[in-house]
Amino acid sequence: MELSDTQRATIASWVSDHKSLAEVQNLLREEFGISMTYMDVRFLVDDLNINYKEPEVEEEVAEDNVAEIVEKPEVGASGVNVEVNPVTPPGALVAGTATFSDGKQMQWQLSAAGQIGLLPGDDPDYRPSPEDVQDFQTQLQKVLQQQGY
Repeated sequence: MELSDTQRATIASWVSDHKSLAEVQNLLREEFGISMTYMDVRFLVDDLNINYKEPEVEEEVAEDNVAEIVEKPEVGASGVNVEVNPVTPPGALVAGTATFSDGKQMQWQLSAAGQIGLLPGDDPDYRPSPEDVQDFQTQLQKVLQQQGY
C-alpha cells in the first residue's frame, strides 16, 4: 500500500500524540478510508520507522486497596452468582460458571448462534430451581453487558 507524504506525517503525528495502535487503526479507517488489521497497523508503524512506545499504565493504587478494586461477581436476588471465564472453550462465544442459591455450580456457555447452554457439573442429575434459572438469565445479561457483549 502506498501512502502519501501527508498521510505518513499524519500517522507519525498520531503516534507522537501517544495514540494507541487501536486508535491509529480507527483513525486510518475514519480519516483515510483505509481498513487494516491491528497487526497490519503495527507493521505499518514499524515500516514507516516511527518510534512507537506502548502507553504506560499508571498504578496509583496501593496494594492494600487492590482487593477493593477487583470486581466482585454480582449476586442475584435468589443468591445466583454468574462469572465469566477468562478462557473461552472452542465452539463458544463466551463461557463461565454459575453458582446457584443452593451452592451447586454449573458451567454455562453462549454459542455463536446465541444459545445459552448449562453444562452438568459434579451431579449430572442436578436441575436448578425455576427461580434460580430466571435469576441466572438476569445476572448473565448484566455480566455480558458489562463485558461488552
